[in-house]
Order: sequence, then C-alpha cells, then structure tokens
Amino acid sequence: MRENDMLEKEEIFSKVLRAGRRTYFFDVRATKADDYYITITESKKFTEEDGSFHFKKHKIYLYKEDFTAFSEILEEMTSYVLNHKGEEVISERHQKDFKKEYISEKNAVEEGVLPQTSSFTDIEFDDI
Repeated sequence: MRENDMLEKEEIFSKVLRAGRRTYFFDVRATKADDYYITITESKKFTEEDGSFHFKKHKIYLYKEDFTAFSEILEEMTSYVLNHKGEEVISERHQKDFKKEYISEKNAVEEGVLPQTSSFTDIEFDDI
C-alpha cells in the first residue's frame, strides 16, 4: 500500500455536502505523527449515453499552517460574489426546464419533471 493511502486511512471527522451532480466531502485526517489536516474532495457524477456512469474526483489537502489565509481568502471571495451578483443562481434560468417556484419531489413526479423511481441507492464515498 502506498504511503499516501495509509495517511488517508486515519479519518477523524467528516461532513458531506450533496449539491446536484456534485458531492463535496470534508474530512479531518491524521498523519503518522498524529497531526491533523483537512481534505476537501469534489466528486462529480458523469452519465454516459448508454446509461452507465462514472465519477471524477478532485482533492485539496489543507494543512494547519494555511487555515487562516485559506479561510480569509474564501470569505473574501464568497462575499465578493454575493455582493456583486446576489444569491440567485443565474445559470439555472438558462436551463430549458427551469421553473422559479419550488415544488415537492412528489409533485415533480406527478408533473413529469422527475421520473418515478421505485428504489434508492445510497453510495458511500468508499464505493466511488
């Protein structure tokens, strides 16, 4: 097993953010020296024409010495975007089936916006 794989085995604390086709994993991990660092992983689902799918993952390693500067810049950048463009997601308006109102999943199935499904598959990060 590679050293990098062994380092990532020590997961201490995790949070998941599901955002459409993207899922973000925030993990606190421990090094061999028992110091902590954070990994942020973006996993994006891609569906092929034949119905099969695959995931592309991108990972950022964030170490304690960079926490302050990282969080200051992230706060500055998010504030800039929200102050200049607001919180509305403009790109949604350009989708052909965009509807401003929000409807429940049951109503979306009844209206044909979402297909009716009979099962749910829960995918763990380790399955990706």
